[in-house]
Amino acid sequence: MKSIAALQAVVTAAPFDGEPSGAELDAIETEMPAILADVVLLDAQIMTIDRTPTELDERRIRRARRRVLAARRELANRSAVVSLSGGAA
Repeated sequence: MKSIAALQAVVTAAPFDGEPSGAELDAIETEMPAILADVVLLDAQIMTIDRTPTELDERRIRRARRRVLAARRELANRSAVVSLSGGAA
């Protein structure tokens, strides 16, 4: 039977400082327009949770959905260009 101390060295071998790496921050920055569009859509949907959506609410939600789709399309196109060019975009 192994002691917990012997197993702890294996589990905690790589120190983790809790901060994202530079590559992770770059990925977040690249995806930020899509993230913000999702937040706007959620805000529009949350406003209509407890009531019947008005025509203005429906337009706001439609506009937010189009913004989400456009941001995701842009992100997908950017990813496709990067992968086709070998990573140099």
